[in-house]
Amino acid sequence: MSTEISPPPVAIAVLLSGGGTTLQNLIDRIAAGTLSARIVQVISSKPDVFGVERAKRAGLPVEVLRRRDFPSVEAFSEQVFERCRRAGAGLVCLAGFLQLLRVPADFEERVLNIHPALLPKFGGQGMYGHHVHKAVLAAGETESGCTVHVVDNEYDHGPVILQRRVPVLPGDTPETLAARVFEQECEAYPEAIRLFAERR
Repeated sequence: MSTEISPPPVAIAVLLSGGGTTLQNLIDRIAAGTLSARIVQVISSKPDVFGVERAKRAGLPVEVLRRRDFPSVEAFSEQVFERCRRAGAGLVCLAGFLQLLRVPADFEERVLNIHPALLPKFGGQGMYGHHVHKAVLAAGETESGCTVHVVDNEYDHGPVILQRRVPVLPGDTPETLAARVFEQECEAYPEAIRLFAERR
């Protein structure tokens, strides 16, 4: 019989700006027992997005913090991370969060992001969602994928934890490519969270 004690579930804060499909994936994985984590806080940068509704339906604490309500990136970031601190989050997961953040010292290397391309290609400000897939197709790439990376104070920058690749197929549209990439995102993010938990 194994006497190995599994680490306690990672306490996660999820930050989003849209539909919350990545949040839903994490909720589902946790419920299925394939991801040892608990979501202690959800923060949305927009009030009227479906991600807020998903969090409420799952009974998760959710707050809306709009960037325009704060005088600077620093002031906005301070309030975001204060909520994460208060909730006891050990890890912050960006899930389609479209605001730049300044990561405070106590959260350095504890903020992850998933990006729907193979960074460093097709990253940076304005490169999100369908914009990324359109750019990949326009560039004539033969493969794309997703990247989970540690967040620093620049868009889509910081050490890569893992990448998953998909082929770009003849006749692909941004929508068909997005669907194929998202399938891999659903595997990659939980895997990266597990790696983070083991590293701790």
